[in-house]
Amino acid sequence: MNQSIGIVLVSHSAQLATGLRELLAQIGSDRVPVAVAGGTEDGGLGTSYDRIVAAIAEADRGAGVIVLPDLGSSVLTTLAVLEDYPRADVLLVDAPFVEGAVAAAVTAATGADLAAVAEAARQARGVVKVESDTPAAAPE
Repeated sequence: MNQSIGIVLVSHSAQLATGLRELLAQIGSDRVPVAVAGGTEDGGLGTSYDRIVAAIAEADRGAGVIVLPDLGSSVLTTLAVLEDYPRADVLLVDAPFVEGAVAAAVTAATGADLAAVAEAARQARGVVKVESDTPAAAPE
């Protein structure tokens, strides 16, 4: 089997990124390399340029890497990394963090190529969770 596309989860929270990686492993995508770049070097909330660089290297098995950021500065920091280390086979993907990661991991596990994995993550944006806003049940 060809090497899988790698996934990098960039989050302001190390716990959030690690938890999402655990979820991906539970859904059967343990063949997909998933690396995390969560939080700062001192254990705080934020993003780290160096952690993103290291996570890309960790997830890279030669078939390409998609990077999924959670929000705000995780996007900006990833853009800075990709500007300093430009590679056609590393893509920053605009997708919902959890749903995009799940879709990407499931697709990567099938042996799909970089473009297909990135597109699966993007398409997760359109998945409807509920048909309409449903109010919580009122207490009796």
